[in-house]
Amino acid sequence: MHKIVKIVLIVLGAIGAILWFQLPDKNVPVGEAVENGAMNFMFIITYLLLAIAVLFSLVFALKNLFSNPESLKKSLFVIIGFALVVILSYALSNGADGTVEAMASRNVSTTESTVKNIGAGLNVFFILVIIAVVAMAWGGIKKMSNK
Repeated sequence: MHKIVKIVLIVLGAIGAILWFQLPDKNVPVGEAVENGAMNFMFIITYLLLAIAVLFSLVFALKNLFSNPESLKKSLFVIIGFALVVILSYALSNGADGTVEAMASRNVSTTESTVKNIGAGLNVFFILVIIAVVAMAWGGIKKMSNK
């Protein structure tokens, strides 16, 4: 398996090198450069490699997760905690704060539910940042008090 992966990577590297030399010059207009076949094929290779990396990462992560019951229990706590943060953030967000009217005056069509979803996403971000900062501070304080 290891030799097959090496051979595939060498072949993809060679294809990438060949395509690199077929890319358009910097003097080519953007509209024409975007339609270049070499560039499109390089994007296809990139997406293919990304999909393979994501697939293998998920497979091995799930394999390791289900092989240890303790790690599965911790992961379930983290997933439930994240779900609670998302639910709390959605409950705290408000779509009727005048944003819809402000966007309509700028010719941007939006709805209250869209504004509420954006607010929920921002709330999730801020709550997770606060949790991260508190966790780092707690770890630092705990480490300093043990010495």
